[in-house]
Amino acid sequence: MTGLDLAVMAVYFAAVLAIGVHFTRKQHDARDYFLGQRDIPWWAVMLSVVATETSAITVISIPGIAARGDLTFLQLPLGYLVGRIGVSIWLLPGSFRGEQETAYTRLETRFGPGTRRLASAVFMTIRAMGDSVRVFATAIPLHIVTGLSIFWCVVIVAAVTLAYTLAGGIKAVIWVDVMQMGLYVVAGFAAIAVAASLAGGFGTVMSDAFEAGKLRTFDWEFSFSKVYTFWGGLIGGALLSAGSHGTDHLMVQRLLSTRSLSDARKALVGSGILVIVQFAIFLLVGTFIWAAGADNGTLSSDELFPSFIVDLLPAGLSGLVIAGIFAAAMSTVSSSLNSLASAATYDFYAPLTGTRDARKLLFVGRWTTLGWAVVLAGGALAFQSNDQPVVVLALSIASITYGGLLGTYILGGISPKVQQFDAIVTIVTATGAMLLIVLLKPGPFADLAWPWYVPLGTVIAIGVGLFSTWIRSFVDTS
Repeated sequence: MTGLDLAVMAVYFAAVLAIGVHFTRKQHDARDYFLGQRDIPWWAVMLSVVATETSAITVISIPGIAARGDLTFLQLPLGYLVGRIGVSIWLLPGSFRGEQETAYTRLETRFGPGTRRLASAVFMTIRAMGDSVRVFATAIPLHIVTGLSIFWCVVIVAAVTLAYTLAGGIKAVIWVDVMQMGLYVVAGFAAIAVAASLAGGFGTVMSDAFEAGKLRTFDWEFSFSKVYTFWGGLIGGALLSAGSHGTDHLMVQRLLSTRSLSDARKALVGSGILVIVQFAIFLLVGTFIWAAGADNGTLSSDELFPSFIVDLLPAGLSGLVIAGIFAAAMSTVSSSLNSLASAATYDFYAPLTGTRDARKLLFVGRWTTLGWAVVLAGGALAFQSNDQPVVVLALSIASITYGGLLGTYILGGISPKVQQFDAIVTIVTATGAMLLIVLLKPGPFADLAWPWYVPLGTVIAIGVGLFSTWIRSFVDTS
């Protein structure tokens, strides 16, 4: 790596920290720190939502999937858009009733405090696991570029992200996300341009890719075992997006920081359109890397794009693209730190201690942010030996809980007979079942493709909830 590359990256890191310092002066209480006084423009939240769900996993792993396959992954974000439209119609209005600090406040209103705390605990556990994978993914290019051990790369990523998140809160997170999304999209286009020049031009690449079947986007077969099909993408992607953007505090927190329900809806649906475009860009990065002959078959799919950056991009541009990868990573990790701290502070510390002093909650929230940074860094080191694409690993982990949480929200809306006991049984049973299915893949689920995890979890949750309600009602009337 040249001095110019290092200078480009240094400028980027300085800009990130400057934004964090700028918003430090604006943090007066926990409402500022976690919700930005609910005064953030919808378009900034929209870009932040896209940047948050992108992470380094998209930038690193998605090109590798296309380089060694085709574009059928793009069927999944088509489902994402459908799911977001559903959330904006049916789930989002409930998040704007009254003063809701987290995504799980409405569960307390509908069922009771026990349901809220259980849902929040499940969120924190699985979010910490999934984002540990994202921290590890970010350490991959830093390791390749610098030669530092994975341990120190993880420490560096966690420390830099913590610095501006701890200082500026949700406002710093969102506005840095806006800058970061622009940076990594530019980085994607730059990589396509360089790869095209190495492969004989854009037209040549597209022609060769078409002949080789690399541009295939739709697979119309209905299959529970094939990973990327239209129906799996539409149904699985829709419910995955409904779970992540309707019940996961990481995303709901962003939407709560907008000025109104109307603004939140625009941010949510707009993000669904943008994420399709974004996935297409990075899938094409992989296609062009393949056309440039940059895959020698000795690297894992997750190492293809980082190696292409280091070996084939010119000085300065290499630093820009690596900064783009860090941008994608830090946007998700910073959002995770803030949302995890928010859930711990509002769903546990405040109700259990009876503290409502917003300044004291700000103090607690910042220390909790620091604690979660240590947890994510430690968790990242546990994934070093995993050999599947990190995007699949991260989405599989997230899918463990989304079905149970989404099913609980649905139950609360469709049946007034469902009570707190039933909701708790639903969350525990559905999450436990999906944990076994995702991690152990027993019997009939051995070949189940991961896009079907959330639909299966949702069906289990609704079935268990209704059965629990029927049994309880039967016992009460006996």
